[in-house]
Amino acid sequence: MAGPNTLEFTDENFEAEVEGAGVPVLVDFWAEWCGPCQMLGPVIDELATDFNDRARVGKLDFDAAPQTAARFGVHSIPTVILFHEGKEVDRIVGLRPKADYQKRLEALLASA
Repeated sequence: MAGPNTLEFTDENFEAEVEGAGVPVLVDFWAEWCGPCQMLGPVIDELATDFNDRARVGKLDFDAAPQTAARFGVHSIPTVILFHEGKEVDRIVGLRPKADYQKRLEALLASA
């Protein structure tokens, strides 16, 4: 279950919610069966709360949104992709500490 500020992205809403967003977006590509993804879930929820007023943070279920996962060449999960102005600007594959995601998102916000 996602936190109250964590968005849910799908094949159907990805273009509007991510590519059409006026702020930077962090997307966690994950799956229910993925252990590291489950460990990353609470971190994504914390980031969604921490950056709620400055960026969009959400999750995209790898199995439920295969078109979007394939479009961005996501083969390993968890994969976190940062978007700005509708374009991929950074990618983190695998589980990392919260500080790694924070630093990347802060850097993107500083350059935006």
